[in-house]
Amino acid sequence: MPRRTRRTRKSRRAAEVSSAFAAEPSRITSEVLEKAARRTFTAEYKERILTQADACSEPGCIGKLLRTEGLYSSHLSKWRSEREQAIRAGLSKPRGRKPSDKNPLAAENARLQAEIQRLQACLTQAEAIIDVQKKLSQLLGLCEIPAHTGRAS
Repeated sequence: MPRRTRRTRKSRRAAEVSSAFAAEPSRITSEVLEKAARRTFTAEYKERILTQADACSEPGCIGKLLRTEGLYSSHLSKWRSEREQAIRAGLSKPRGRKPSDKNPLAAENARLQAEIQRLQACLTQAEAIIDVQKKLSQLLGLCEIPAHTGRAS
């Protein structure tokens, strides 16, 4: 004959509590997420925190601010440097009209000028070769170049 187990009040209460946790969907699980989500801060939030930190004059005031907001001191230093860079970038912008783009035909003109120089170099080389051929043919006596005497016949 199977033996019956007696349940005490504590064991019944423990069973009820464990079944209540299993049925409760809003209970936080201890499952580790695949990748932690990185916190992002808006520009307005950063500005507000930096203003509060700059207003702190008592020792430990900045530490208290950081603890209440859940921030690190590295956040403040990075945000301060970003603020300085933004100020410098804003002040260094040149005033007036933006410079106009280059003439669209300038690139084509430069390309054609380069081609003209290349062709002139080829022409000079060809003229030198022709002169050498003329002189060689005169030396070998292959053809006679008529001399212009200047007299009329």
